[in-house]
Amino acid sequence: WLRRTTHYLFIVVVAVNSTLLTINAGDYIFYTDWAWTSFVVFSISQSTMLVVGAIYYMLFTGVPGTATYYATIMTIYTWVAKGAWFALGYPYDFIVVPVWIPSAMLLDLTYWATRRNKHAAIIIGGTLVGLSFPLFNMINLLLVRDPLEVAFKYPRPTLPAYMTPIEPQVGKFYNSPVALGSGAGAVLSVPIAALGAKLNTWTYRWMAA
Repeated sequence: WLRRTTHYLFIVVVAVNSTLLTINAGDYIFYTDWAWTSFVVFSISQSTMLVVGAIYYMLFTGVPGTATYYATIMTIYTWVAKGAWFALGYPYDFIVVPVWIPSAMLLDLTYWATRRNKHAAIIIGGTLVGLSFPLFNMINLLLVRDPLEVAFKYPRPTLPAYMTPIEPQVGKFYNSPVALGSGAGAVLSVPIAALGAKLNTWTYRWMAA
């Protein structure tokens, strides 16, 4: 029980730090400002960042449900950051928190349904994460006030000039950011999931040394 508890505490600590990394990979403030112009880039960075950490800790514990646990910690941590902005006087929907949990649940379900098959988790689970993440996040964006409007009304005090929000040009480059994000995410999440699984192997070797 002590070893298992240590594993879960380890997940809490690293998931918090991983949230910072995930935010930087496609940070949620950048996501809110540029939601309609960089949705594909955000989707790819976030789905790959989610899958590498989630599969790492799921295989590390060998317990289906760990990926969801990992995504939940990331979500809570980001909501705390959202609350900090709210405390500074910004509106409640100033920041739109990315939806990680449903995609992580699909990864867990894949691992559970295939009887803890690592390769199925990498291939099927990775694909499902990449496919589903843009869909859940577009629904998330549609349920809040126009992020671009909020971005213009409440400019970030720390935002550099080159990241100033611009009018969306979605139709000019591609017709469906969800489809493009899902397609690219599904392809890229699989090798990134394999990387997470490999990192898990290296961790066990390091622990055994």
